[in-house]
Amino acid sequence: MRAVIAEDAVLLREGLTRLLAEAGCEVVETVDNGEALLRAVERHVPDVCIVDVRMPPTFNDEGVRAALVIRRQWPEVAILLLSQYVEERYAVDLLAGDSRGIGYLLKDRVADVAEFLEALKRVAAGGAALDPEVVTQLLVRSGRPDPLDGLSKRESEVLALMAEGRTNSSIAEALVVTEGAVEKHVTSIFNKLDMPPADQAHRRVLAVLRYLEHGSAR
Repeated sequence: MRAVIAEDAVLLREGLTRLLAEAGCEVVETVDNGEALLRAVERHVPDVCIVDVRMPPTFNDEGVRAALVIRRQWPEVAILLLSQYVEERYAVDLLAGDSRGIGYLLKDRVADVAEFLEALKRVAAGGAALDPEVVTQLLVRSGRPDPLDGLSKRESEVLALMAEGRTNSSIAEALVVTEGAVEKHVTSIFNKLDMPPADQAHRRVLAVLRYLEHGSAR
């Protein structure tokens, strides 16, 4: 796996570089701002970019804007956003087009090395990884009537874990149920959300997007 790291905090940037190197990943370049990130991606076309949401010069949304450019120009490059705080609108912005190869984690997650590396590998392989805190806030923000309101409590839990990018087996482990039970819940979610017949992966993406749109509605 070849990675570019875009992070302005020197200690975190160096720590991530060492962490990835020890995990067998090649860090082809590290940068500290959005413009440098785009130049680095053009030079290397890495497998994945680890991007801080807020970087110089304004420390607002430079990382997100650069990530959106990368998604348009180099759609094969996976992106894992890191943020100090929950800023769920950025997750929705990135997922609005295609949720494959996208991650959004709080920086605290880096402290759990195994969890962070698992999420990074999942994103680099074309999966998704959303921080549980982001998912939780998306779930509680909207009170408007929505098809999601018809889901049972267990189905809502399953969908929330799907939005974190988990597989059925991982969901089963988290909820302490059988994988078969999770499959039944997933099928029920598709039916209640009126998801058209399609391949399983595509319907999972559609369901997660419906979930995110529901949570971000104001």
